[in-house]
Amino acid sequence: MTLILASSSQIRMQLLNAAAVPFTASPARIDEETIRRALEAENARPRDIADTLAEMKARKVAERHPQDLVLGCDQVLDLKGKVLSKPDSPQMALDQLTQLRGQTHKLLSAAVLYHEAKPIWRFIGEARLTMRSVSDTYLSDYIERNWESIRHSVGAYKLEEEGSRLFSAVDGDYFTVLGLPLLPLLGYLGDRGFIPT
Repeated sequence: MTLILASSSQIRMQLLNAAAVPFTASPARIDEETIRRALEAENARPRDIADTLAEMKARKVAERHPQDLVLGCDQVLDLKGKVLSKPDSPQMALDQLTQLRGQTHKLLSAAVLYHEAKPIWRFIGEARLTMRSVSDTYLSDYIERNWESIRHSVGAYKLEEEGSRLFSAVDGDYFTVLGLPLLPLLGYLGDRGFIPT
C-alpha cells in the first residue's frame, strides 16, 4: 500500500520527507475557490470548510487509487469567523495583512485519509496567531520582498520565513501553522503499521 499526498504543496512534501514517511504526490484537481465560496454562502464554519476541502481532495485521488492510502489536506485562515484565502495580487496581500494587524486569528489545518473509497481518519489542527501592530511601510516592503513566496499562503505570510517578524505570539502546533497536522498523522500511520514505531 502506497501513501499518496493529494497535493502539490512543497511544504507538505518537505514535512513528510523530513519525517521519513514514504509517499508519492498526485495533486487533486478540484475547483477549490468555487467550493469554498459555495460553503461560505451556506454559512459553513471555517473548520468545516477546511475539513470538506481536505476530504474532497482525498476522495478525488482515491477514486483512481482505491487500494492506496490517500491524504487530502487543506488550510483555512479564520479571522473572527471570516475566511481569508491565498492572495491574488500584492494589493490583496496588503489588504489581508492590514486586516490581521494587531489581531489574533486561527489557522485550521485539516487532514483526511481515504482507503478503499472511504474516509478512515481525519484531524483538524488549530493554531492561534497574534500579529504585531507593524507599520504600513513594513507591510508594503515585506510584500514586495516576499511576494513570490507568500502568494501561495493563506493570509499572505509564511511563519517559517520572514513572516515570523510579523507575530508577537503563536499558540499551537508549528506543523499545523505550516499546513499539516503532522504529529497526529504520524501517530495514526504508526498505529496502522504503515511506518515503524
